[in-house]
Amino acid sequence: MARSANLPAGVAALGRAGRHAVLALVGLAFVVPVLALVSTSLKTQEQNLRVPPMWIPVSPHIANYAAAFQTVPVWTFFRNSLFVAAVSVVGVAVSSALVAYGFSHIRWRGRNVVFVLVISTMLLPYEVTMISQYIMFANLGWVNTFLPLTVPSFFGVPFYIFMLRQFFLRIPVEMTEAARIDGASELRIFASIVLPLAVPALSVVGLLQFVASWNDFLGPLIYLNDPNLYTLSLGMHYFRTSLYQTELGPQAAYAFMIALPVIVVFFLAQRRFIQGIALTGLKG
Repeated sequence: MARSANLPAGVAALGRAGRHAVLALVGLAFVVPVLALVSTSLKTQEQNLRVPPMWIPVSPHIANYAAAFQTVPVWTFFRNSLFVAAVSVVGVAVSSALVAYGFSHIRWRGRNVVFVLVISTMLLPYEVTMISQYIMFANLGWVNTFLPLTVPSFFGVPFYIFMLRQFFLRIPVEMTEAARIDGASELRIFASIVLPLAVPALSVVGLLQFVASWNDFLGPLIYLNDPNLYTLSLGMHYFRTSLYQTELGPQAAYAFMIALPVIVVFFLAQRRFIQGIALTGLKG
């Protein structure tokens, strides 16, 4: 701050312009693929294959979206994805918050050791435990149901546990200690004191889990065989065997419809999402 104050006004303005230019370029790197997807979904096959590429369609070809609806049962897939995502969000938020509270405001022997063990499981990629999980769920008779995609979320996620613990550590211990002296149980303290203060952090957990569950392709691919249970991401398989397997327009239209709910949810929760990230990262 002191160095910026000592710089001439022209140099400082040039520095700000340079930073804004860099940020704009980085932003374009994320926005251009989305714009290209929308453009492809609104062009005919001839326009999509034209060389050099035509970025802006001459006249929007809305028929690609109708073709996507005719090719796969979009509303059935949407309902399945929404159910799996909603249950997963509730399960992850409740279980991860309870575990994080136990690691932050309840003193018990071996707490730090167990916390390190839980966090260390983040190093294991999903592919390592994928086969053993499938055998376990197959023995339980859960294959071709939503249970393998939703029940594990009720046992917490290490990353969310870590993030919520960092946030709970910001809550003064004196508050929970005073409630204990007044005779409140741990669940009462958790529900009445900790949870209302943790809404920003829980919003971040909910949004991240919603995006992860909504975009999950591998889990539904492994456990779901009935097309009536397919989610939106797994429904993309239909285009590979449909009449539109070589048509870029309908595929792009379907892909954009998958991404649209996530984009809408993010913009609706953007302010609380950024607030939760900022508050969670202030204390290590």
